[in-house]
Amino acid sequence: MDAIKNLLSRKSSKNLEAPFPSKKEMDIVYQSALRAPDHAWLRPSKFLEFKGDSLEKLSKIFTNFANDHFKDDKAFIEKAKAAPFRAPMVIVLITEIKDHPKVPAIEQMLSTGAAAQNILLALNAQGYAGIWKTGKLALNDEIVNYFGLDSNHHILGYIYVGTQTGKDRNIPTVDIEEFVSRY
Repeated sequence: MDAIKNLLSRKSSKNLEAPFPSKKEMDIVYQSALRAPDHAWLRPSKFLEFKGDSLEKLSKIFTNFANDHFKDDKAFIEKAKAAPFRAPMVIVLITEIKDHPKVPAIEQMLSTGAAAQNILLALNAQGYAGIWKTGKLALNDEIVNYFGLDSNHHILGYIYVGTQTGKDRNIPTVDIEEFVSRY
């Protein structure tokens, strides 16, 4: 796919089903992710891939977290339990913060954010779709423990991956002049 067409056509897809990318296709996705800007070559981005039967494991992680931290919110507990099954594959986006005198934690997290965008673009270029989700199951200091990660890890969200189903979303044209000041 032409690079500019890929950039201008990528959109989040809520309705995802099989097939999902093969290992060979996902290797391209991860290679693309690891081309994200990375000050001092720290390689802060890490990924956990769940698909097939391992979605049950992810559901248990989400359910345990929800039960421990939102025990009075039964609707959220059920939503957390069901969340991994929105798509046939889920990628957990992780930043491993490393101490560095010139690269603050926020820069390392931004690198993982750029890696996430590269993942979405690489999926789109190969004919697949995805959506990046955050919410209560991300961007907090407690969830990492449920994945067995150290405290210097931060989960920035989850990319749900598959083949788009249903009606294609219409993305409105954006007037760039509302967002750009030229000097």
